[in-house]
Formats: sequence, structure tokens, C-alpha cells
Amino acid sequence: MIEKNSFLIISASGVRGIVGEGLVPEVVVGLAAAFGEIRKGKILVGYDTRTSNEMFKYAVISALLSTGCEVIDLGICPTPSVQLMVRKSGANGGVVITGSHNPAEWNALKFVRSDGLFLFPEEGEELVKVYRERRIKWSRWNGIGKVYRDDTAVEYHIDRIMELVDVDKIKGKNFKVVIDACNGAGSVISPVLLERLGCKTFKINCNISGYFPHLPEPIPDNLQQLCRAVKDYEADIGFAHDIDADRLALVVEGGRAISEEYTLALVTKFVLQKSPGLVVTNVCTSQMIDDIAEQFNCPVKRTRVGDIYVSRCMMDCGAVIGGEGNGGVIFPLINYARDGVMALALLLNYMAEEKESISSIVDKLPRYYRFKNKVKSYKVNLDKLREDLLKKFSSNRVDFTDGVKIWFNEGWVHMRKSGTEPVVRIIGEAKDPEDAEKLSNWALNFIDEFSY
Repeated sequence: MIEKNSFLIISASGVRGIVGEGLVPEVVVGLAAAFGEIRKGKILVGYDTRTSNEMFKYAVISALLSTGCEVIDLGICPTPSVQLMVRKSGANGGVVITGSHNPAEWNALKFVRSDGLFLFPEEGEELVKVYRERRIKWSRWNGIGKVYRDDTAVEYHIDRIMELVDVDKIKGKNFKVVIDACNGAGSVISPVLLERLGCKTFKINCNISGYFPHLPEPIPDNLQQLCRAVKDYEADIGFAHDIDADRLALVVEGGRAISEEYTLALVTKFVLQKSPGLVVTNVCTSQMIDDIAEQFNCPVKRTRVGDIYVSRCMMDCGAVIGGEGNGGVIFPLINYARDGVMALALLLNYMAEEKESISSIVDKLPRYYRFKNKVKSYKVNLDKLREDLLKKFSSNRVDFTDGVKIWFNEGWVHMRKSGTEPVVRIIGEAKDPEDAEKLSNWALNFIDEFSY
């Protein structure tokens, strides 16, 4: 981590902050210009629907032009659409202006490589270094870049998805589907895709006003409106995106929201049934993934938390499926990027082939429960915490891939510093909900006891 306070987080993975408090145009211009200095050439810019994006769009474009870049404005589109378009167009990179799952007062910049992946950590560190040291060569009047508009990113994304699923089989089911895009970028793509897949589509929160009807993170607590709609419309399934549509969560028929952990688990099972191979996920994704992979005699690799770590490992190791338990599915046949829109189509394909309700498919998966806590990160010295845990639990299995993960008879608990908030996240997982809560609370108390 390079720079961090309550309102602004600058790291190798980009920048995010509260608009007008930490994240201001000056910061956005500086980082976008640093990216332009490093990447040069053609840069694609896309953004979600946040009210602050009009301001930041011009800041980003101005900064890129000032370093001589040619800028392609993709308009409002999901993050995975931008990433896919960067690779397709042969651009030198891309910038996505999106606060993703964060509340409306937040925004962020995500920087994309020419291959459609986010910057690797070492590349992000170099970007931040250029920004902090102001090593930017501003273009003179005759070297300023130009701006062009391209509105084809969403259409191209839809076309690629439809090439990868069995469209006829999905159309033959006449699924009734409710989609909640939280008035984010998913509003411009998922309803269109659903209709082209022959679904009777009911849209809620699918405008691009930038005002979010509920908290954007697609977790069950935030999906009560979708639950009611699925029940009222007697739909076969409900889908929910975060604001940039790189994540997906589900509501099963009858109106019951399930954990976002099930998104990756379901897609993983569907893919492995057809193409067994390596699965890659992060260290705090549910044990469900290992259990499912074991059914098909497939290996699992685990990485640090963060989609770039998963994507990079998948690409290097030739994985057939991967992602994170937050609803972020990475399907390499389309791109090495989290893609909630692709995940939606794969799940409909799974339902069409199984000829069962989504709740029946879910009920056949291994069942685990999770309990989460968090504590302000300034209270925690994770290096010292690791030492104390090793002394106290020398006979336990312990993993330091990202923070500390420790296994007990009941399950496991994971503690790590967040990359998006100034907190340490604590997750306990077990087959019994009470055990999951006990593990998470134990870790919280352990941190309190050994605070520094």
C-alpha cells in the first residue's frame, strides 16, 4: 500500500476514495496522466453511472490527452466490457472510472493493460511512483492527443457471450428472469442479453440515473427488493449486479437470496462437468470450490485476494475457470476478467441443461456458512499477529498467502487487510453457522487482545 487514509486509498491496484473528500479531480488527473505517460498510444475510457463520473471522465480524458494519448470514449459500460474491448481493439490500455460495489459517495479508477487484465502489482507500483514523483512529460500544443467515440463495446460483449453459450437451449426454456442492476452499468447490457436469450425479462433498478436504490454490494441483505420481485413475478431466477457489473448474485425461485459465494461455485460445477481442469480462486473463497473440484478430480490453486492475482494465476497456469467468492466469475474463454454478465448467461445455460430449478441445483452443492467481522486496520499489526498465532497454534494448518488463515476442527478463519477500506476483514467459515460465528468472533477477540 502506498498511500491510505479514511477518504482515499492509492495502491498498486488503482485509486479509490470518497468524492470531494479524498478523491478530487487533482488526484484523478495526476494518476491518469501517469498512466498515459507509461502506456502511451491508444487508451480506452469507460465508466459506470455514478453522478461523479461526468466530472472524472473529463479529468481522465484531459490528463490522457495532455500526455499525447489517443482517447476512445466508450461511454457507460461494464468494467468487463471495457476490458474485453481493450483486448479486441489492440489498444495500449484502458481506464475504467467506477466505484464498483462501494456506496454512491465513492468512486475509483481501474487501470487496464493491453491484454485486458488490470495492471499487475509491479506495474501498479510503477504507476504510483510516476504519479508521486511527477515524472510526466506534458505535451506541447502540437502533440496533444485526440478523442473519439465508440459505442460498440456493449454490443461486442453481448455477441461474444452468445457465441459461448447454447442460445437455442436457453431460448427453449422460456425462463422468467428478474434483473436488478442497481441503476449501474449493468442496466445497459444485461436486460438486452436476457431478451436475446429468449427470457421474459422483468427489470428493476435498470436506469442510468446514478442514484442507487440500495447499497450496491450484491449480498443478500441488499437484495430484498429483488426477492420480492422474483416472488411477485413468479420468476425462475433473479440476478443482481454491482455498479460496474463485474459481480453477480442470485435470488432463487420463490424469492430467497443466497450467498454471493454460490455464484462461482455454481459456474465452477457447470464448467468442470464439461471441461475438467484447474480451478483458481483466492484464499478466502468458500471451501465449496475445493469440494466441487474434488468431485471431478480437478486441482485448485489459491491466490491472494484481488482479481488480478486470480487472473494472472489462471493465465499462467491454464485454468479452465476461476474467480472470487464475492460473485466475481472469471471465464477465460471470454477474458481473464471478472464478468457478471458472462456469469449470468452461463448460469442460464446450466439451468437449461439440468432441467431443474435453480434452488434444486443449489441444494446439491456442499453447504458452508460464513460469518464476517471487521476492525479498523490501524489497530492491527498483522506481522506481529502472525508470530503470535504461530506460537499459539503451532500444530494447526496456517496459510500466510494473504494475511492469516488458520484451520480448526470446525472450519477456518481468515484475517487480512482490505484493499478497498482501511479495515482488517475477518471471515469464519464452517459447516455449522454457530461454528462460523464463533470462529470469526474468536479472531476478533484475538486481534483485540493483541492490538498494537
